[in-house]
Amino acid sequence: MSPVGKLFKWGTFAYEAFLALPVIGGTFVLANAWAPLGIAFLLHAVAIIIMLREGGSIIGNAVGVITSLVAWIPFIGWFMHAITALILLVEGISGSRRNTRY
Repeated sequence: MSPVGKLFKWGTFAYEAFLALPVIGGTFVLANAWAPLGIAFLLHAVAIIIMLREGGSIIGNAVGVITSLVAWIPFIGWFMHAITALILLVEGISGSRRNTRY
């Protein structure tokens, strides 16, 4: 995976993990009139395009797109952000390990 691909994989993970924080993430989304969900949607869409070009896994970012669409629902949003962050974390770790082995 290229440095740009890694940046988007880990960046989307960090953003989803932040939004998954129970009180802080929800307050951030509400204080910014749900704009962070639109930003997350765009980040995940760009990440999918980059991963498709590089042959990387798009599962975490595809779940992120779905999360961005349903995250306005209380509790479901928190749960989906947590699941998305976990999937992106696993993909990021496994992608990093694959690239370091010879």
